[in-house]
Amino acid sequence: MEQKFLTLMQEDVLDTDVEIKMDMKLNDLEEWDSLSIVSFIATANTEFGKKVARQDVVAAETVSDLYTLIK
Repeated sequence: MEQKFLTLMQEDVLDTDVEIKMDMKLNDLEEWDSLSIVSFIATANTEFGKKVARQDVVAAETVSDLYTLIK
């Protein structure tokens, strides 16, 4: 599931060629913005069946923090 998550983060949520890793800080990712937040929430719901609150996504500091929200 972790690899699926990383692939979705890279290709769907962030739409980047940069390889996404669990320990990456979200603030260091140029592509992480309000549109990415909405995209993450939608992906969490459609791909993982999880409803995540916007405030929880905004509070996340690393890619790993986002993964914790969908586990």
